[in-house]
Order: sequence, then structure tokens, then C-alpha cells
Amino acid sequence: MTDVSVVSRRSLLGGLVGLSAIAAAPSFADTPAVLTGAGDIRSLKLYNPRTGERLDSVYWVEGEYIPQVLDEVNFIFRDWRRNELRAVDVRTIDIMAAASRMMETTEPYQLMSGYRSPETNNALRASNRGVARNSYHMRAMAADLRLSTRSVQNMYDAGVSCNAGGVGRYPRSNFVHFDCGPVRTWRG
Repeated sequence: MTDVSVVSRRSLLGGLVGLSAIAAAPSFADTPAVLTGAGDIRSLKLYNPRTGERLDSVYWVEGEYIPQVLDEVNFIFRDWRRNELRAVDVRTIDIMAAASRMMETTEPYQLMSGYRSPETNNALRASNRGVARNSYHMRAMAADLRLSTRSVQNMYDAGVSCNAGGVGRYPRSNFVHFDCGPVRTWRG
């Protein structure tokens, strides 16, 4: 297993002087309060069971995203089948972090699927009717996630409470889909 990044809150806050070089966070005027009111620090814990990679990092401090950590998120989210990566839409990361806070868990999300190239998406569609033709995974705007300490229903409820994108529950496959597209829900 590879630890992609471990950034402690103390070391990050101790280095706030250097944050002036970090690009300003994009502004989402209609972002739900649950995301904008998530606090001065946002963190994310991820584990990719297909690659063994882990991330436990603060990715946002006082209104600014940390580009180096986002690069690590992009790497873990990559299409591991083709070793292709795209920049993950930060709104998806924010939804994941907000849902994790609501569930009051410190367990890392198991990332079952992040970015998927069109070739990978088409191959998966050929064998699984539940894979969307125009999947948000191909835009790096979606994540299929699992937690061993929370049920699919618990994760789904937390995602719906964010009121900030698509949330699908797949109880037979034991995962929940989060994306930052239009607000909608479904059961797969």
C-alpha cells in the first residue's frame, strides 16, 4: 500500500504563511450551506482497493484549495485500467467531505470508481447495463464509494442531505455514487 499524502493539521496551520501562493478557490454562488459552512479546514480520507493507494489529507484551508493535495486526489481517482488521470471537480470532493462529516466517521472512503476514460466506460457498459453512456465519471465529476462502517442507506442519506449533486445507491453492489451534476437521486 502506498501512502500518497499525510498532512497533519498542525504542520499545515504552522505553514499558513506560505499559503499566499495557493490559487484562490473557485466561487460557487449556489453551493449549499452544508458545503460552504464545512469549516475553515476540509479533509479527505481515501483508499483505492484496486491500487492500494491511500490519502489522508487536508485539501482546503480558510477558503483555498491546496493544489498539491488536489494533485494527489487526481492520482488516486485516475482510471487505473489505462493509467489516465483528469482533474477531479472539487465540488465532488467537497460533497464527499461534507457527507463524511455528517456521518461522523473517520474511516477512509473506499474508492470503487473515480475518473473513467471513455474507453473504460464503454468497456464497462458492454458488460453492465447500469453504466451510463454519458457518465459523470468520464468528466471526473463522480465517485463510487463504500464504507465498511456505514450502510449504503446511511451514505445515501448523507449524500442527499448535501443537496448538491447526484446520489445513487447500489445496495446489491454495496456502494454509493456521488457526483456534482444536477441534484437528483436513484437506485441502481
